[in-house]
Amino acid sequence: MAELLFPKVGPMRLGYDREDVDEFFDKARAAYEQPGIPEAFAPFDVRRASFDLKHGGYSTVAVDSALDRLESAFATRIRERYAKEHGPDAWMRDLADRAQALYPRLRRPEGERFAHPSGMHKGYDARDVDMILDRLVAFFDAGKPLTPDEVRGATFGSRRGKKAYSERVVDVYLARAVDILLGAQ
Repeated sequence: MAELLFPKVGPMRLGYDREDVDEFFDKARAAYEQPGIPEAFAPFDVRRASFDLKHGGYSTVAVDSALDRLESAFATRIRERYAKEHGPDAWMRDLADRAQALYPRLRRPEGERFAHPSGMHKGYDARDVDMILDRLVAFFDAGKPLTPDEVRGATFGSRRGKKAYSERVVDVYLARAVDILLGAQ
């Protein structure tokens, strides 16, 4: 019997499909062991990994935690390779340029930073999202501590209309913020 990569949930509970997870992590291990980084395993792509749910699958908490560590490992490798090729100052300039691209949205008034869901669709509670964005502003402007895990782990209530933000655009924006925070570590 093959050794399991992660703990399983009980047979009546849903977890990530073990075969899908094993295949993904096998590919990730092979990519990590190669010199350089294949494009398929950039930090953003690791963050987008998803797996089907199956009864008796792997613990979602354990797999998600491993994905966060994998994302950090690939981000560190990218930073180190870039700094080796172009110098550490070039890495910081590139990171600052990417951070600048996030600023226009941060400068918008609270409640107006993202599009609102249309019709009766639900979205993220705008106040909750604005709180994490205010922490990003404090990180960028004053160097206040903020980790990638704090942004990844942020949870938002659900609202409708003008008191909500469309989830998809918030998710993409926060993924870009995580990339910046990973690069700054």
